[in-house]
Amino acid sequence: MSAAGLKSVEFRREREAGWRELEDIVQRAERRGLASLSAAELMRLPNLYRAAVSSLSVARVISLDQNVVRYLENLSARAYLSVYGARTRPGAFIWSFFAYRLPAAVRAARWPILIAALVFALGGVTGFALVAQDTEHYYAIMGVDESRNPSASTADLRETLFRDDERPRDRLARFASFLFSNNAGIGMLAFALGFALGLPAFLLLFYNGLRIGAFAALFDGRGLSVELWGWLLIHGSTELLAVCIAGGAGLVLGGAIAFPGRHTRLDTLRLRGPEAGLVALGAVFMFFVAALLEGFARELITDTVTRYIIASVMLAAWLTYFTFVGRGRTDD
Repeated sequence: MSAAGLKSVEFRREREAGWRELEDIVQRAERRGLASLSAAELMRLPNLYRAAVSSLSVARVISLDQNVVRYLENLSARAYLSVYGARTRPGAFIWSFFAYRLPAAVRAARWPILIAALVFALGGVTGFALVAQDTEHYYAIMGVDESRNPSASTADLRETLFRDDERPRDRLARFASFLFSNNAGIGMLAFALGFALGLPAFLLLFYNGLRIGAFAALFDGRGLSVELWGWLLIHGSTELLAVCIAGGAGLVLGGAIAFPGRHTRLDTLRLRGPEAGLVALGAVFMFFVAALLEGFARELITDTVTRYIIASVMLAAWLTYFTFVGRGRTDD
């Protein structure tokens, strides 16, 4: 037997027991569903899957017998569906998503989300400082087409915060739909840009923070800070948090590529990608809520105190949800 053949036989002998165990579990899951597996088997399934993916990576690198490689490719693909693509009823999936999967995924990604929030805040502080120093910087950051600009009078700026919206409710609904599409697009871009080592996501977060800071400095210079933040945070306590969460999900992907650990970058992405996707999906739901608040509540509620109350309640609700809901639960 050739040296390559001996190497292939030895490689398979050392790991075949785990492959067979995984294959047996996957076969039963395919035939009778995950409910047919014991608690111990459910615990073993992700570990056996990761071991098979690792074996596949090694087999490809050292050019083992192609039969072994094809076997591991097939086994890994089937196991992936059992681990991440288990077929559940839509209602059960939605319940598990909101009841524990989403908050657990956000807690697991808390450090990337915190980093995203810090980058966003840094952009905000920078934008505020630049415009407070020289209002001409406002045009460089926001553009010349922005109607709220340093040339507007204080009365005009204040009117934009309290103008009663007389549009019919169906137009408000269309407006909310537009806001959702726009805001979700920004969040998903922050998530998708994570694939480029997270660097474009950093820039996008900083730039959006820069715009918020410039906007805040303009109104602060006219003595309208209290009114502005009531107008902004009634939806911003949800929307800005969603931007940071989506950016954090992107940084999870960037971290998987930049710091793959003992797996290949592609395998690390396969392991971390589903959880990052859950976080991003949660951010999309938050953008939907924010669009409703921005399209309806902000336009119909003009009392500053009421706006602050709604903003505080929403922020407290999100933080409580992500911090405490679903602790001690695991996916079935």
